[in-house]
Amino acid sequence: MSYTDGLRCRLCGTRQPIAPAAICEACFGPLEVQYRYEEIRRDVRREEVERRPRNIWRYAELLPLEHAPSTGEHTGFTPLRRARRLGEKLGLRELYIKNDGVVFPTLSFKDRVVAVALSKAIEFDMNTVACASTGNLANAVAAQAAAAGLPAYLFIPDDLEHAKVIASQIYGARVIGFKGNYDDVNRLCTEVADRFGWAMVNVNLRPFYAEGSKTVGFEIVEQLGWRTPDVVVVPMAGGSLLTKIHKGFEELTKLGWIDRNEVRMCGAQATGCNPISAALKNGLERIKPVKPDTIAKSIAIGNPADGFFALQTIRSTGGWAEDASDREIVDGIRLLAETEGVFTETAGGTTVAVARKLVEQGRIRSDEVTVLAITGNGLKTIEAIDQEPPPSIPARIRDLEKLLETQSMKRQEAIIL
Repeated sequence: MSYTDGLRCRLCGTRQPIAPAAICEACFGPLEVQYRYEEIRRDVRREEVERRPRNIWRYAELLPLEHAPSTGEHTGFTPLRRARRLGEKLGLRELYIKNDGVVFPTLSFKDRVVAVALSKAIEFDMNTVACASTGNLANAVAAQAAAAGLPAYLFIPDDLEHAKVIASQIYGARVIGFKGNYDDVNRLCTEVADRFGWAMVNVNLRPFYAEGSKTVGFEIVEQLGWRTPDVVVVPMAGGSLLTKIHKGFEELTKLGWIDRNEVRMCGAQATGCNPISAALKNGLERIKPVKPDTIAKSIAIGNPADGFFALQTIRSTGGWAEDASDREIVDGIRLLAETEGVFTETAGGTTVAVARKLVEQGRIRSDEVTVLAITGNGLKTIEAIDQEPPPSIPARIRDLEKLLETQSMKRQEAIIL
């Protein structure tokens, strides 16, 4: 049974029926899916949800499908794990990482949103899927389109990380690189959606696609024992993930599954592409687009579609946004790996680096329950890490002993310095 109640403009409130459309016909604002919350509250109990399969569809009543999903059976319910050693380094006593770097099938949170978007495309009887992407979305669309037997076209900037390009091509999708950044490619995709009628997951299916991000918030609450954290730090590209995690918290409050939502939403961006954090820190009401220049390509969106709403959410919850330099991003990747054994891509390194800044600024207190959203796997962005090759020595014990003695001396010298 579906509990969707049409689409509603996030700016003027005009309502429209469910259809593959993202823009309000009255004011050209963005559309968002609405639900009949009172009916969900009447019909569904959280104890029932707990008994369901551990995937995103355990929250089916709060997702925009009319029928059973076509994909995503194994997607979601990724680990929320206590990060004690990282917490010690950052000065946080109760720190958790929500690790979507292990989500099925392509190791990023984009698998969630694509599962919803492709299932909706099939409901709309759309037989070709496509997207504009900085890499992770392309991977997710390619994999899930292949599993669903749908042709896929992936439009990407031509300077993406090599691993992400290969991880899209391997599924048989048509990958096309374009000169320019993501914003240039995305503008083209709007024309493509109009011209060909394709299911462009982050254009004409955007209202449905974005709803998949709420499941990150649902899972955080459930995995914390049906309580909200004090702070969530989220990487921001288009800004949608942050706003939808917050929407997820709000929906659980409406259903009475949690007592209240007082989470402070904090956003993380790269200094080389920081339109949302810059607007916040400069006290602006509107986002000023920027030209991306950062190693964090997965969040390098200079004109964020949901930037205005992310700004609103951060302010209304008492949160904050910061940005990190490329050097700080790499340090964040290393810190998470060396303390928790989790290898994240550049977006996750940005989240860790910004969390450190927020603690240093006193914006996150040491006693607050804090969750860091780790949205992708580090194997996707290995170019960002400058690692020295390991030593190579003869397979003899004396050579090993000599090497270990040399390395020990170097460590001692580093400690003294």
